[in-house]
Amino acid sequence: MESGFFCFILASCLAVYSSQTVSSNTDWDEVVIVKQNTPATLVCTGARLQGDISINWMVKSVDADEWKLILFASEEKKFSGGASKPSMRLADDNFGSTGDFSLVVSPEVADGGLYSCLIKKQEKEKERIFLLAVLKVGFFPPVPVPYYSTLRLFAQVNPSISVSKITWTAPGGHPMKTEKWSTSGTVTKVPQVRNDDGGNYTCTVYPWGNFTSVLAVHVDVSVDASKVISFTNISHSNEISTATQAQKSFLLTCPSSQGDYVLLHWLSPDTNNYNKMKLVYHYDRWRGSTSKHSNKLRLAGPPYNPVAGNFSFILTPDLKDGGLYICDVSLNDVIFSQRTRLSVLKERYNVQGVEWKHDNKGRRLNMSSNSPGTITTTLSLPITPDAAGNYICTLQLKNGQSIQAVQVVPGYVLHEAFCCGLKTTSESVTPSFPYPSLSALLLLVPLVSAAVGVLLWRQKHISDRGIEQSLSVQSGEAENIYENPEDIRQAPPQDSVYMDLKPRGDNDIYKELERYEQCQG
Repeated sequence: MESGFFCFILASCLAVYSSQTVSSNTDWDEVVIVKQNTPATLVCTGARLQGDISINWMVKSVDADEWKLILFASEEKKFSGGASKPSMRLADDNFGSTGDFSLVVSPEVADGGLYSCLIKKQEKEKERIFLLAVLKVGFFPPVPVPYYSTLRLFAQVNPSISVSKITWTAPGGHPMKTEKWSTSGTVTKVPQVRNDDGGNYTCTVYPWGNFTSVLAVHVDVSVDASKVISFTNISHSNEISTATQAQKSFLLTCPSSQGDYVLLHWLSPDTNNYNKMKLVYHYDRWRGSTSKHSNKLRLAGPPYNPVAGNFSFILTPDLKDGGLYICDVSLNDVIFSQRTRLSVLKERYNVQGVEWKHDNKGRRLNMSSNSPGTITTTLSLPITPDAAGNYICTLQLKNGQSIQAVQVVPGYVLHEAFCCGLKTTSESVTPSFPYPSLSALLLLVPLVSAAVGVLLWRQKHISDRGIEQSLSVQSGEAENIYENPEDIRQAPPQDSVYMDLKPRGDNDIYKELERYEQCQG
């Protein structure tokens, strides 16, 4: 995917042609590595072209079976074959008398492969085979590189089997992280380029066998500090709203796109001023650098892999660490952004079990849950006399306490009772009306154990906050557990009834229960 970014350059080249003798189990005698469009000499010598002596230069790719003729020469004639190119010629114009049959090539990347120098004399033949490896280097964006952009450096050798490794070195001689891609070869990057990233970058190619003979190519990069990149290509994921308990590990997800680096910003819930947003974590996988401003954050492990560019975070928050988190993943200056609004709650009780029961202990109730913290039991239709009565939701805590809430399925006319903020609304039930399901909303957030006991407790003072309980009618359409009781009283019952425990204001979740208990006292 990176091949489109190649910007070929005339870089200074340390013209060291790596020539060596390889082991006998290979199909060539020497390896020559050269930067594309740079002259290289394939050395081949023999006796003077006299009598029946002739020379043949041929070429083929490493996976081909047949050789193609580049040129043929003898004492009497010389001609070029179908594989000949203007970039190929004999090194010595007087080859017939000197015996120097060396071939000079200035190859393109596609010219890499096997080259054969075959000298024939009567019935005898002398052949020398060269493996010509052609190096292509490139970078993007072109110089001068804009400030804060991502510099990409590429190196590709054809054929790839000719080299053992390719490295990139930053200015000052510092080794750089590299990855091998099928389309672009050996790649390295410099994200968020700054002034001190300008200078001379070196690509070093090591052939198989003799590691002391290498080819080094230098790329000079300058940075334009007056030209700062503008991040206009930003992809936003759907915002996540969730909650967690204090001091519990929480997975703070980032976009799934692979990236070069990740930035995590945080905005306190006490403000909507985005100018007060803080950078709390920065990780650059190419530089291997980490900058964090909180010990409560760390990069997530498997299945995530930050070294490979797959990011997410593990947060162990305090109560004050809720708010807006924005995770930005950058890939080649394209930003992928994920916003998470997080509420942090304090855990007060550990829940052991929850169940619905009826006055008639012999009556069995089926219970289900379609969302975290919600336990529902459904009444069969039509409603029979033995189905009416008290339905009791019991919450059993690990400390041995038992907390109950009672839902009445009455057979009398609509009435409304109100005492100290605890309001109950009921409607008459007849066989002609489809009757409902009863549910206890145990949590205001996806946490089964966070403050559940407080939501259902009527008899004992456990918390300093409160709830409102109302009986609501659910239509055949999508359920809204925070619907207006005034709207419900104006509509006939349709499919189900549930018990809705919901917050009163941003910070006063439990005040209504406290007022009720005070009235009871």
